[in-house]
Amino acid sequence: MIWKYEEMTEEDSKEIMNIFNYYIEHSFAAYLEQKLPDEFFKMFLEMTKGYPAYVIKDGINSQAVGFCFLRAYNPLPAFRETAEVSYFIEKDQVGKGIGTEALNRLEKAGKEMGIKHLLASISAYNEPSLRFHSKNGFVECGRFKNIGKKKGQVFDVVWMQKEIV
Repeated sequence: MIWKYEEMTEEDSKEIMNIFNYYIEHSFAAYLEQKLPDEFFKMFLEMTKGYPAYVIKDGINSQAVGFCFLRAYNPLPAFRETAEVSYFIEKDQVGKGIGTEALNRLEKAGKEMGIKHLLASISAYNEPSLRFHSKNGFVECGRFKNIGKKKGQVFDVVWMQKEIV
């Protein structure tokens, strides 16, 4: 399958929010508990200003199958070489290589802008994401115990890191 990566724009808000809201309601991949309105998408655009942010579309019918982006880990100049990575793939498209392709694209774009370190914040209950990141060269670099709570369940937040120099 061929995937198209297009810069995220306002026009993608409904499809992207549908994907994101699925993970809010059905997993620990997104930390929120309640579905968000499409207007929340503007926050994604704001937090990714100056960083690569893509909607991933099916190359045949141009429907969104996911989205991915880098964003500042911290706005202070001391951390300008570090970015946080995020990607969400439509549930029926997981396991088809889209996440790996998205990560590779983000790494390449990150390197071009001087990023040397990628960070991922992952719920300890999100075992598929922990495996995915380990398989793709990330290592656990920190764990905050029992700091999150979703649907009555307390969870750890695992930070993973990858050098891309």
